[in-house]
Amino acid sequence: MKIALFDAKQYDIDSFNNINNKYEIHYFEEKLSPKTAVLTKGFDAVCCFVNDAIDKNVLDILKENNINIVLLRCAGFNNVDIEYAFKKKIHICRVPAYSPNAIAEHAFALILSLNRKIHRAYIRTRDFNFNINGLTGFNLAGKNIGVIGTGKIGQALIKIAKGFGMNVYGYDPYPNSSLDITYTTLDEIYKVSDIITLHSPLTNETYHLINEESISKMKDGVMIINTSRGGLIDSKALLNALKSKKVSQAGLDVYEEEADLFFEDKSDAIISDDTLSLLLNLPNVIITSHQGYLTKEALENIATTTLESLNSYNNNEFLVNEVCYKCQKNPSDCYKARKKNCF
Repeated sequence: MKIALFDAKQYDIDSFNNINNKYEIHYFEEKLSPKTAVLTKGFDAVCCFVNDAIDKNVLDILKENNINIVLLRCAGFNNVDIEYAFKKKIHICRVPAYSPNAIAEHAFALILSLNRKIHRAYIRTRDFNFNINGLTGFNLAGKNIGVIGTGKIGQALIKIAKGFGMNVYGYDPYPNSSLDITYTTLDEIYKVSDIITLHSPLTNETYHLINEESISKMKDGVMIINTSRGGLIDSKALLNALKSKKVSQAGLDVYEEEADLFFEDKSDAIISDDTLSLLLNLPNVIITSHQGYLTKEALENIATTTLESLNSYNNNEFLVNEVCYKCQKNPSDCYKARKKNCF
């Protein structure tokens, strides 16, 4: 069986080659798009990542090429037209929890680096400048952290925050009663939090969750962290809040217009995104290029889970990691709850 793996980087190639012992995998550097989907002819499955576009045009081409399964090397699926995939009877499988700890640890690394100005201190000392003026931070112990999204990644971050002695406030449409935190409303999160960290999926409801209005409800000097999806934050509203000092610091591992930028070397290019350019030039902002998941353990889990989904598909078994439009639309008639595939 032949797999076309798009947006392949060397770490993807290494991790899949270390796990794979039965499939013929062809690695394409290009992202999957209507232009590159023609490359899938002659393949049996397609493997994609977060910035590949699996829209109607792509799905039509995949179906024409007799491809009935798309394997996402990620947890999020906002880049997939799930409804149309269901109509075309193309299975969409994801990796729901490759390493919650990796992303939670990266989020906290951003918190610590911003708070204690590690990025600025590093640059100073490399120039033999050992002046510490302007590098004052604050103790995390006793501060309030608002965690928006208390799934597996949020829960991993909560454990870290509690280790630092922080007061944890959480918001989630589906609260977890086993967590020893204070669940509250979004407005209360905005009101009380010294730090707000985002761990929600990107949906129509969460798009631009952080915007001009929600920022106006926040504490003066709040720190905002996003390691989930870029579209959760209105970047222009964040930039304005940083310039007005309403938001004191921001740590972003994702960006809403990252698709043609992140994971690529653009060091010789002129970036036309003025908002991103301005954010990168602020001393109180750290932007990393969607690397929160990038650990050896996570890469191994991604490759293993992806190929296990393909094994299940080939054996006509239940696709435990399938994203199904029917089940999302009608939870009461969910086939997955009955451990049956939707088609």
